[in-house]
Amino acid sequence: GKNEYDLLVIGGGSGGLACAKEAAQFGRKVAVLDYVEPSPQGATWGLGGTCVNVGCIPKKLMHQAALLGSALKDAQHYGWNISQPVHHTWSVMAQAVQNYVKSLNWGHRVQLQEKKVKYFNIKGSFSDPHTVRGLTKAGKETVVTADNIVIATGGRPKYPMHVAGALEYGITSDDLFWLKESPGKTLTGASPDVSLECAGFLTGIGLDTTVMMRSIPLRGFDQASHIPKKKQISLITQQQMAALVTEHMESYGTKFLKRCFPTKVEKLKSNRLQVTWKNADLDTEETDSFDTVMWAVGRAPDTKTLNLETIGVKTNSETGKIIVDAGEATSVPHIYAIGDITEGRPELTPTAIAAGKLLAQRLFSQSSELMDYDNVPTTVFTPLEYGCVGLSEEAAVQRHGSDNIEVYHAYYKPLEFTVAERDATQCYMKMVCLREREQRILGLHFIGPNAGEVIQGFALGIKCGATYPQMMKTVGIHPTCAEEVTKLHITKRSGLDATVTGC
Repeated sequence: GKNEYDLLVIGGGSGGLACAKEAAQFGRKVAVLDYVEPSPQGATWGLGGTCVNVGCIPKKLMHQAALLGSALKDAQHYGWNISQPVHHTWSVMAQAVQNYVKSLNWGHRVQLQEKKVKYFNIKGSFSDPHTVRGLTKAGKETVVTADNIVIATGGRPKYPMHVAGALEYGITSDDLFWLKESPGKTLTGASPDVSLECAGFLTGIGLDTTVMMRSIPLRGFDQASHIPKKKQISLITQQQMAALVTEHMESYGTKFLKRCFPTKVEKLKSNRLQVTWKNADLDTEETDSFDTVMWAVGRAPDTKTLNLETIGVKTNSETGKIIVDAGEATSVPHIYAIGDITEGRPELTPTAIAAGKLLAQRLFSQSSELMDYDNVPTTVFTPLEYGCVGLSEEAAVQRHGSDNIEVYHAYYKPLEFTVAERDATQCYMKMVCLREREQRILGLHFIGPNAGEVIQGFALGIKCGATYPQMMKTVGIHPTCAEEVTKLHITKRSGLDATVTGC
C-alpha cells in the first residue's frame, strides 16, 4: 500500500531538523523520529542533537564564561576597580546554560508543530527500506512508513575501552555540560578539539585542568610544513598552528601530559579517581588523582540499532560511517544520510544543515544543486581561538607539490593586549597560496581573539576564488586583528621571524 509519509528523518539534530523543515515547506508530509540514549553516566537531553545539547552551544557559552574571567584581569589595567580574589560558581553558570539549552529544545518542538512535521520520540530500526519500527517510552510499538528516509543520527563520544575503569568512572562531553556541580580537578584524555576546548574553559574558570595526549594536538588541522628545509619559504613556516594553540594553553595555566597514555582508572576511598598512565618518552609509569576524568577520544556514528546491514545500507567497516554519493544517497534507493554519520564529510553543524536543506530541495523541489564541501570554515574555541578555512599547508603541498605553494605568514599583537600587557607570542596567521601568476588562496589559518568572526568574513572571498593580490588590495578595518590578514605583504620572507605590531 501507500506509505504514510513522503519523508521520514531519523535523527533530530541540526541536519535532520533542517531537512525535515525544508521538505515541509514544499507541502510534503514529513515525520521526524528522535531518541536520546542516556550516556553511560545517565545524562540525557531533549530535541536538537549534539550541537544544541552537548556541543557547540553549551561549549561556546562556557568558553565565554572563561573569556569573561580573563577580561576581569584585563579590566584592572583599564581602570576598573575589581576586588580580588574573583571567584567563579559553576552551578550558576551551568544552570543558566542548561536553561538556555532547554529553551532551544522547546523551540525545536514548536517549530516542527508549526510546520506540521510529526515528531516521534522513539528509538527505531529498519524493518525494510521503507519501514521503521520503534517503541515508545510506554512500550507501545509504532510503525512508520515513508517513500524517502534520511538517516541523520549523528555520533556519540567513544570510550577508551582498553583502559581499565574508563567506562565505570569516566565521563565525556555528553556529561560535562549537564553537571550540576563543579567537576573540580579534571583530567581530559586525548587531544581532539573538544578536549582542548573543554580544558581551556575549565582552566579559564579557575579549575586545575590537565590534558593527556598520546601524540599530536588537533589532528586534522594544520600541523605545519612537510616541505624539505632547502625549499622552506622561511623558518616561521615550521611553526605548527596546533602547537601554538597548546603553547598558549600552557601559558594560560592548562597542564599537559605529552606522549602519555592512560592504562587504568581506579576509585579511591575518598571518591577521587586515581589515574595510571605510561610516559612513552621516559618509559615510566606515573599516577595522579583527579575529581573528574573526561574522555575525548573521538566519536562513533550512532547507527548500531538501526539494522542497516539487513536492508543493505553499506558502511565503512573501519569507521562505521555510512557511505554516500555526492547527492547524499546511500547504497539503497530512497535512503539518504547526512551529517556526522556520513563517510568523508566534515563533522560540522553548518555543513549538516546545508546538506539537509539541499537534499530536501532535490527531492521535492526539482533542484539539482549538490552540497559543496570545499572551503568550509571552522574554529576551535580554545582560550586563544584557532580559525581556518581551506587547505592546511600539508594538504596544499600534497595536492599541488611543494614547488607550487607559497606561504605568507606573520605574528601580530592585538591592540587589546597592549594596555593589559598580555602575551601575544602565539597570535599568528598563515595564508597558503598557489605560486602561479594568479596566486589563488588555498587556505587561511588564524590564531587570535575572535578567530571565528575573522575567518567567517574571509571565508566568502576564499570560496569565491580570492587571490593574494586581491587580498592585498583589500582595505582593512583599523585597528582590528582581521586587518592584519590584509597586511601580510609586509611579512619578511628572509627566514627571520616577522612581527606585525598592529599599526
